[in-house]
Amino acid sequence: MDMDNQKLIDMLPPETNANRGFWEGTLVGELRLQYGDSGVAQFPEYPVDRVSLGDKLEWRAASGRATLWSWVVMHQRYFPAFADEVPYLVAFVQLEEGPFMMATLVDPPADLQCGAALEVVFERLSDDRAIPKFKVVNA
Repeated sequence: MDMDNQKLIDMLPPETNANRGFWEGTLVGELRLQYGDSGVAQFPEYPVDRVSLGDKLEWRAASGRATLWSWVVMHQRYFPAFADEVPYLVAFVQLEEGPFMMATLVDPPADLQCGAALEVVFERLSDDRAIPKFKVVNA
């Protein structure tokens, strides 16, 4: 593993019993969301179903489709892991299942617009870590 990947891995939240289903999904190319008794997708993980407050939770594969809600281009070197990436784009996307998440976009077009259709892709950082990113789906 190269040093840049290690810096990025060090910035990620640690894998825990609560979020393990999400991280295991990334390693097999699945974006997984947490579901409880209400059937409503939730992300990030939560100790109970946010609607029913039930504690029976499971991780399910999501469609991987999303819509670009907003984005910002970072020009400052806030994080050492991204020092060589400046400027880089940080996107706020709404997953087809409802939850929002922050991610980066792979090869964003120059004419990027809110409402753009996206699909998830994964970047493998090491044998045990991969992260979701999104790419614009050409119409």
